[in-house]
Amino acid sequence: MCGIAGYLTAPGERPAPDPLEAMAASLAHRGPDGAGYYRDERVALAHRRLSIIDLSGGGQPLANEDGQIQIVFNGEIYNYREHRRELIRKGHQFRTHSDTEVLVHLYEEEGERLPELLNGMFAFALWDARRQALFLARDPLGKKPLYYASGVGPLEFCFASELKALTLVPGFSGAVDPEAVIDFLALGYVPDPHSIFRDVHKLPPGSSLTVGRSGMRLRRYWAPRFAPRRDRDVDGTIEEIRDLARDAVDRRMISDVPLGAFLSGGVDSSAVVGLMAEQAPGRVRTFSIGFTSKEYDELEYARLIAGRYRTEHHEQVVTPRIEEMFDKLVEHFDEPFADSSAVPTLYLARMTREHVTVALSGDGADEIFAGYRVYAYGAIESRLRDRLPGWFRRSVVRLAGEVYPKLDFLPRVFRAKALLRNISLEIADAHFHSRSNFTEAALARLVAPELRRQAADYSPLATMRRHFEEVSHLAPLEQMQAVDLETWLPGDILVKADRATMAYSLEGRSPWLDYRMAELAATLPGEFKVRGLTGKYIFKRAMANWVPDRLLWRPKMGFSVPMAEWMRSSLKPLVESLVLRPEMDPYVAPAEVRRLWEAHQSGLSDHSRPLWALLMLAAWDARWRGKALEPAAELMARAGPGR
Repeated sequence: MCGIAGYLTAPGERPAPDPLEAMAASLAHRGPDGAGYYRDERVALAHRRLSIIDLSGGGQPLANEDGQIQIVFNGEIYNYREHRRELIRKGHQFRTHSDTEVLVHLYEEEGERLPELLNGMFAFALWDARRQALFLARDPLGKKPLYYASGVGPLEFCFASELKALTLVPGFSGAVDPEAVIDFLALGYVPDPHSIFRDVHKLPPGSSLTVGRSGMRLRRYWAPRFAPRRDRDVDGTIEEIRDLARDAVDRRMISDVPLGAFLSGGVDSSAVVGLMAEQAPGRVRTFSIGFTSKEYDELEYARLIAGRYRTEHHEQVVTPRIEEMFDKLVEHFDEPFADSSAVPTLYLARMTREHVTVALSGDGADEIFAGYRVYAYGAIESRLRDRLPGWFRRSVVRLAGEVYPKLDFLPRVFRAKALLRNISLEIADAHFHSRSNFTEAALARLVAPELRRQAADYSPLATMRRHFEEVSHLAPLEQMQAVDLETWLPGDILVKADRATMAYSLEGRSPWLDYRMAELAATLPGEFKVRGLTGKYIFKRAMANWVPDRLLWRPKMGFSVPMAEWMRSSLKPLVESLVLRPEMDPYVAPAEVRRLWEAHQSGLSDHSRPLWALLMLAAWDARWRGKALEPAAELMARAGPGR
């Protein structure tokens, strides 16, 4: 795993000062094992290396035989050995055993079809001097990040693995995108292809970008194609999933450095460990985080799997206070990011890196095979929606949802308000409200009037509706999954996994996000994925060989933290010093923020999700504007012990 950066200029021109070394240095955590640079009269490329494969010979930038092609690459290619054998057969000569060199020669053979032939996680930039073109690509599902901008200062074009590197380019404006701020407040992340800055974009998953003499050309080379096959039988599908699972895990165990696995005690990571144990020559190393609060602790289940497979197990029990991780969180995520499960993920990555350089995870199965509650409930809501007349839903059911008390303090089973509201809405609106921190009306009250004006009354809900319109030919379950694969997965889940692991120079690999697994899952009928309130049904059946029933069918816990309690204890001084300051007024209406804060402090309402989003926005803003902040640990200590 690595960090890449670079830029294009007009022929013969160079920015002064040249930002290339500074851009690379800002990515040192992604590649602590070395740095490399390439420059000619048109292009500059930088690479920071985390050595995983071919430790002595895989340095970058890497060129073909005549030096006309240069590449900087971040990620891993899991089918590089097959391509290497075929390229040697065709006469290509290799100087290294790295997967990176395969890309150079494969580009010589296939040109811009290159990313279509790769199984892996990747983001790369390839300079073709003969065509005077820079070719960039990102893996099918968006596991590895790639930011870019055009016309920044003296540069025609620039790119980097992380946003922080682009902010070092002379002339970077730093103009905040008001639509991105509104998206973030609604969703807790800034969805692709936008970034928090108006002039910077993310290369979308499964896409390539060519920058050449004729300008920029963006191409989508892969997207999931949902086409459920009614001829599928359960037993045959289970065997197909098992065969592919074995291969996906086996490919991700290729490494010249120590390798292990995250083990949460859930189905997905437990199955990965079971498959690794089946194929590994020695004991698998596993890593788990536990919490002093039993409500959030799954160590009992992780230990069960560790014992079953006799792994070399490492675990750490932490008091889930955020003091020591808050600054790390803000530093490494670059944009506002409000998925609070990033906190325990950082703890897990830190502990794991003390023992290994590569860790396999169970990420992706919930998205690919519909494991989240939102899919099961969404499918039920869609069936109820179809059985009720539209006028009845929009009047009687909607009114019932409005008057039904919002009993946040009761167990979920007693909270019918969201169900009634979602049935009264169309599927896009219901899914938005399930994923959002705010209703559309609440968001309108929160956003500062001037920001709304700058954004021309931009609506994240309208964007969600457009996503659903594009897949309206699909069944409701497939619609939700397809939209989440475009938004939630690359914008939230994969950002969290990448930034948290890379903060500690740890490479994370996700077998369930093999694009072949996604293509297989897209052919499954809905009842194969969701049955009643059980998600990932066929996946769980397939994993029964490796995961005991006690774990296989237990309710999903998630990687959670006690955010509601934090907001009333250890986080109070941080919120009061950052969120309630006048500098936030350009973003949000102070009266509405104060109302949310006081309602949460009363204990009668749980506004922890929106308040955490506001805190992340405030901390990002303060950091970006260079405000000298008191360390979070010192500030929080004034609140005394958290719960």
